[in-house]
Amino acid sequence: MQLRLPTSISEAQRCLAEGAVPVGGATLVWAGWQRDGFPEQAVSLRRLPEANAIGSGELGGAVLLHHVDATVPEVLHRAAGGVGTGAVRRAATVGGNIVGSTLRCLLPAALVLDARATVLTADGVYETDLAELLAKRLVLLALRWRTPLASGYRKLEGAAGGAPPLVVAVALHAGDEGRAHLRVAVRDNYDVLSGSAPCEPGAGAGEVLHALEGTELGELPAAARDAVRDQVVEVLARAAG
Repeated sequence: MQLRLPTSISEAQRCLAEGAVPVGGATLVWAGWQRDGFPEQAVSLRRLPEANAIGSGELGGAVLLHHVDATVPEVLHRAAGGVGTGAVRRAATVGGNIVGSTLRCLLPAALVLDARATVLTADGVYETDLAELLAKRLVLLALRWRTPLASGYRKLEGAAGGAPPLVVAVALHAGDEGRAHLRVAVRDNYDVLSGSAPCEPGAGAGEVLHALEGTELGELPAAARDAVRDQVVEVLARAAG
């Protein structure tokens, strides 16, 4: 197998056009290749500057999870820090986790940040939403978002060998004329559910939680709703004080 390491967008496009398979950090694909056979060509974006940015409003798809630091919102920083073991985080990439993983540990954080995806295809680069990114399994160059007022993340303990642990991500965003809104996303088993609620000045956690009950989050089991409540209360308290 030839591993190609492009250093420019045009070179990366050429790799895809010639059939190179995106490899990410190889933490998810290597076992499958050993079982089913290796492709003739693979492509990694680890030397592509556009895929390695880390900042307050941007995170590259080729960034290793253990490099995701406090320059990104807390919800995304903590999500990356909670993936797997240290060895996994030193190899796994942001794009591989969101697009290539069935667990998609970073997806709830990206959803509550209302992130947009810059993607790479053989025909060019364009911006899209997370739904298209996942549905078409596109190559992620970078996530971009507006910095929230406050955010939080909680990953519950999971049983060894059991279902994936519950994940709750929350972010409070500023709006026009003080009309803030709260976004919540939950990974329950392998499903990711999300909802948002207005958060007017002076609104209490109870009002916000009541509004969230009217979204698909209201379908969660009681234990998951309790975890949502705790995280919402924590983020609103942090934003207020």
